[in-house]
Amino acid sequence: MMEQRDVVIIGGGPAGLSAARRLAARGMSSLTVIEREPVAGGIPRHCGHVGFGWQSHRRIWSGPRFAEELRRSVEGLDIRTGTTVLGMSADGVLRIRDRGGLGEIRARRILIATGTRETPRAARFIGGSRPAGVMTTGALQQHVYLHAHRPFSKPVIIGTELVSFSAILTCRHLGIRPVAMIEEGPRISAPRPGDLVARLVYGVPVLLSSRVTKIIGTHSVEAVEIETAGRRSRIACDGVIVTGRFVPERAVFAQGPNVFTAGNVNAPLKTSGQCWRDGRDAADLILASLS
Repeated sequence: MMEQRDVVIIGGGPAGLSAARRLAARGMSSLTVIEREPVAGGIPRHCGHVGFGWQSHRRIWSGPRFAEELRRSVEGLDIRTGTTVLGMSADGVLRIRDRGGLGEIRARRILIATGTRETPRAARFIGGSRPAGVMTTGALQQHVYLHAHRPFSKPVIIGTELVSFSAILTCRHLGIRPVAMIEEGPRISAPRPGDLVARLVYGVPVLLSSRVTKIIGTHSVEAVEIETAGRRSRIACDGVIVTGRFVPERAVFAQGPNVFTAGNVNAPLKTSGQCWRDGRDAADLILASLS
């Protein structure tokens, strides 16, 4: 038998859990949150450094501590982790897969809070071989913070967005020392003085107006080839961290008057605190539509 819900929230990060808490506080009981990861909390769960919680709770927390508070706030609600949405129809039927197999849920209202993801190497048309040790910041954070695994010791970081500096902080957690940050533009993407922070505080050179053209290595990364002002050179390294250029995670979802969105699934990129607020506002819109 198909399950019936008033509201289904897809995504158990800051936006989704904030919305769930708001809906429950306003009396919503027919509510389910679907999260594909084994633990809810979203990206902050993977970020061991501080910088979370101020916009939402007026606290300065690490990412895992912030995620823990998000989970605590929705205790007792129907939070289904390890569950993936395979498809969604215009009439509100969700096809899902969990540990028990396939199923369907029909929802009167759907909130998409699936967040965003970094553009990987393949979509950036970076040539060369396919050795181990090439990953996004998100993958690096899972290696370091969730598994205490050091995948390399001297990587190159591609990009200079705020998440690129998060990659530096993640590296420092296990003594990984990036050898360079590579930026295609004439200035860094993150707000200044990010370049000074990278060079002077963390000792990471920032190479502007440069791009990685090739990754070199057989079984693991050995070097990258970069191009600067038409000249090519090599930087020895044992890993590559591909950062930023976020794209929304909304490929399988339909649109319609009963479908709402919140958080980083809506560009431009927001902080976790802004996503938390966005989820709360989306909950209010959903409640107004149901009344």
